[in-house]
Amino acid sequence: MNLTRLIRRNRFKPKPTPQGQGGGWQWPVFFAQWRSYARRGALSLSSLALLATLMWGLDRPVRVVSMDGSFQRVSPAEIETAIAPFAREGFMSANLDDIQRAVEALPWVDHARIARRWPNSLHVTVTEQTAAARWRESGLLNTRGELFVREATHVPAELPRLSGPDGSESQVAQRYLSLQGRMLEAGMRIAALRLDERGAWEMDLDSGVTVRLGRRDVEERLDRFIKTTSQVIVHHLSEINYVDMRYSNGFAIGWRNQGTPASTAQKRANDADA
Repeated sequence: MNLTRLIRRNRFKPKPTPQGQGGGWQWPVFFAQWRSYARRGALSLSSLALLATLMWGLDRPVRVVSMDGSFQRVSPAEIETAIAPFAREGFMSANLDDIQRAVEALPWVDHARIARRWPNSLHVTVTEQTAAARWRESGLLNTRGELFVREATHVPAELPRLSGPDGSESQVAQRYLSLQGRMLEAGMRIAALRLDERGAWEMDLDSGVTVRLGRRDVEERLDRFIKTTSQVIVHHLSEINYVDMRYSNGFAIGWRNQGTPASTAQKRANDADA
């Protein structure tokens, strides 16, 4: 056979398609993959079954609840009562987030941390609230200005007394912190701070003098009181009932034994805040 003709014939001869490739679905490959998937599925199911069995074996009833904290206002008995409904669920199935919320709902509890301790106990760490101020007659505010007790059976006498409309607790607490720091630098201390329904501010000093700051320019009026008025009244604290700073460029003093206050300036004609 002519060599040239043979080469030409082989050049145009279609090449065979390799086994397992091409345009069709190859049954042997499918069965090989199916067996692999089946093995993986069986292994996953076995692992889940083993884990479920292990969890079931570990989920024994909670026998011990241990605690630590200062416990000055919160009793261990109150905490045990709050935890009891959840502890019956079991060591592993007890929801720690739900337990934490139940403990933190107790009065005087600021924060709680719950942890599991092998083999059948829960440990509770409690941080109590710190009372920073009295709210109205018997409420208590914490250091963040949050009202955490509305009707306290015992209110420390040394706490400053804050008051205002419902929902203004944080606003009054922030204003108190702002004013108190500046008053302490000037050698004075705020014993009480009030915000009335119209938005006017008034404070009582620990010397017994009331300072009326009104609704507008509160910071400016406080500065004026610290720089000028305090120097005038420092020698007459026992004789002064109040100092009214709601004036454009001065103040008025109300004496304890006089019905008419002494004024050092004219009050603004449009200053109707009290």
